[in-house]
Amino acid sequence: MQHEIELAIAPDFIDDEVYIKEQGAKILKAPIARIQGYHIQKRSIDARSRQVVYRIKVLFFIDEDPIPHTFTSVLKKVHDAPAVIIIGAGPAGLFAAYRCVELGLKPIVVERGKEVRERRRDLAKINKEGVVNPESNYCFGEGGAGTYSDGKLYTRSNKRGDVNKVLSIFVEHGADPDILVDARPHIGTNKLPHVIESIRQRILEMGGEILFDTKVVDIHTAFGQVTGVETDTGNILEAKHIVLATGHSARDIFELFRRKNWLLEAKPFALGVRVEHPQHIIDQAQYHCSTRHENLPPAYYSLVEQVDNRGAFSFCMCPGGIIAPCATDADEIVVNGWSPSKRNNPHANSGTVVQINLEDVPHSLTDAFAMLDFQTQIERKAFQLGGGHLVAPAQRMVDFVEQRVSNDLPVNSYKPGTRSVDLNEVLPTFIHHTLRRALPLFGKKMRGYYTNEAILVGVESRTSSPIRIPRHKDTLQHVQIEGLYPCAEGAGYAGGIVSAAIDGINCIDAISGRL
Repeated sequence: MQHEIELAIAPDFIDDEVYIKEQGAKILKAPIARIQGYHIQKRSIDARSRQVVYRIKVLFFIDEDPIPHTFTSVLKKVHDAPAVIIIGAGPAGLFAAYRCVELGLKPIVVERGKEVRERRRDLAKINKEGVVNPESNYCFGEGGAGTYSDGKLYTRSNKRGDVNKVLSIFVEHGADPDILVDARPHIGTNKLPHVIESIRQRILEMGGEILFDTKVVDIHTAFGQVTGVETDTGNILEAKHIVLATGHSARDIFELFRRKNWLLEAKPFALGVRVEHPQHIIDQAQYHCSTRHENLPPAYYSLVEQVDNRGAFSFCMCPGGIIAPCATDADEIVVNGWSPSKRNNPHANSGTVVQINLEDVPHSLTDAFAMLDFQTQIERKAFQLGGGHLVAPAQRMVDFVEQRVSNDLPVNSYKPGTRSVDLNEVLPTFIHHTLRRALPLFGKKMRGYYTNEAILVGVESRTSSPIRIPRHKDTLQHVQIEGLYPCAEGAGYAGGIVSAAIDGINCIDAISGRL
């Protein structure tokens, strides 16, 4: 017999199996000896009152042994199966490839960057020398932007597809099973590369192909139907179905579409800064304590405010994290954040951004590239004011709001270095104005947030793609080109690892349905 109940457990007892059984026995009014085991189905932290508790949904097994969780995908040999070309090996591309071998299709993944381990050398060069390899960086390479920028799996994409399927595939390939129960699942930048490697090996074992250091330079068509792709090595790969999963920073793909006169649309996105605090400030504010309990993880936050009908909000919050240089070209500054699995760094950072609408940018209603050009100009201005070598323009929080250049900057996690500037020279006036109004309001919502111990590092600009590649709602194909499936973040249809993975799966399901 099985019973599912919800319990509130103090941090002292969250790992105490006997205590959890005792609490379950009280509610179920059953002798504890009858409880043979339990599974935690969901787990979250409730810090709304001064007594912080874990809220857990628990499935108890009464008079029967617990049913063990198993994670084994059923895959097919696809060496001689119909081919699907997948451009990009980020979460959308990898999960699209994985779905292919589930359905009996042969994925041929073409990735401009390097294998996940080889990317590390280029990332080290970015951090230590401020030198960007435009083909291998935090955005490009196996696993995409998410691999070395945190591995956060929190998503609201349940209506788009099976979130648990995506999480289960991660667990099957080495991720901690806790991601299946935590309200904000997180693998960690230190662990995710191993998981990605394992997924790749399964795809290859079943007959899929993955081509690294290979850049698609053209997509071939005949009579409105794709026929294949051309790579920078001069090879032609043929297929009647192509999934375009290139991510939000593959600007050369947008240029390819422009040359071919294929339909693109400007898309709203958000832009701002990355805000970093000492982690203990966030812990004290969120857990109402002077010192965080050892059984509580570093605290996170989510903040949103309307300023003159314009949204300002925190984004991609990284407790115990690092601010990372995520430029994809030599003359731009782009920042993002990541955390290791233990989230044990002394700082907490979050993108803090302002919504940019089409009407904010001239010609965006008629020029598909207007929002991208706007984004690029700000990133290049940030590079110029930083002074080169990926040094980022920065300002203390209160100084930013009160419009004075900081005399010095706090110790922070951004490895290439920061330079004190007036961020008003970097950010457009309406973004600067909105952030200056929003930050003190955030401070009223979360005690200690508004402080000069916090630093603003510019610019957080790759929150999502500034261009959408339009596709049919039902077939998921491009509105002009049959057999071409614009997918996930780079096409404007996802935001984050899980939603991108789901979109990759959905594209392959659409292809399978046509076959």
